[in-house]
Amino acid sequence: MRYLLLTYYTKPDGKIDEVMAVAKNLKRRDHQNCNVILDFKTLSVLKCSMAGTQVPRDFDRIAGYYHQHYAATIERLFKENGYEVEVNQPATDVGT
Repeated sequence: MRYLLLTYYTKPDGKIDEVMAVAKNLKRRDHQNCNVILDFKTLSVLKCSMAGTQVPRDFDRIAGYYHQHYAATIERLFKENGYEVEVNQPATDVGT
């Protein structure tokens, strides 16, 4: 897999629902419907639009944000595209 695709839908009750998918290739409808498209082969942001507002295309920042929610998928995408993944664990105090 190469791309991380995220689409946001507004439900009838006004809440927003998020749909995440991965893909090997992009289709025309992906460019039309998805709000966020990350390319893990070139480490680039192809699209990032939230509620019609363009968000700065900083791959590290966006991938880091989604890593909190989809850690296994993000790490798999990095590895499948030839990148090493470093996961920093939070520091803990041991035996003070």
